[in-house]
Amino acid sequence: MSDLNAEMIAAHEARDQAALIRLYTLAADQANDPTACGFYLTHAYVFALEAGAPEAAALHARLKAQGREE
Repeated sequence: MSDLNAEMIAAHEARDQAALIRLYTLAADQANDPTACGFYLTHAYVFALEAGAPEAAALHARLKAQGREE
């Protein structure tokens, strides 16, 4: 996960919304516990909303399925 963390930091520094969405989604997919998964999914979802990205709908659906969103 350290490579992924380094990529996330670089994406934040570059303000690369597309990369942030992709990386946080990947982190959620790789998370070993539900709390971490929810954390990463929430961030991916917020970045997707801010960017007006089409991934927002799928991320929202995943959060709903986990009981983390309405």
